[in-house]
Amino acid sequence: MTTDALARQRQLVTQYPRNELARFSLGKALFDRGDYAEAQIHLGEAIQRKPDWMVVEILWGKCALKLGNQEAARAAFARALDLAIAQHHEGPQLEMQQLLAELQ
Repeated sequence: MTTDALARQRQLVTQYPRNELARFSLGKALFDRGDYAEAQIHLGEAIQRKPDWMVVEILWGKCALKLGNQEAARAAFARALDLAIAQHHEGPQLEMQQLLAELQ
């Protein structure tokens, strides 16, 4: 993502700070750039507003893992696994099972 595109994402969050989609979009862009700590902040905000958003939970956990916090990652992946099962998402369910097994 270009610097201009990231600036636009930031502007959307400034305009709509309670919008979980804007938070997710900025968090994903930051994750893709390797800015895991800031990404985690915005993803966490999105999760607070929409706690059953499995994809955001997975990405938050991946940020935690990249930042070296295996316990937080494990907890996020466990929540994401529960959501994947409840929402019948087989691909993410298998991914979370694998990541949790690797963290054992």
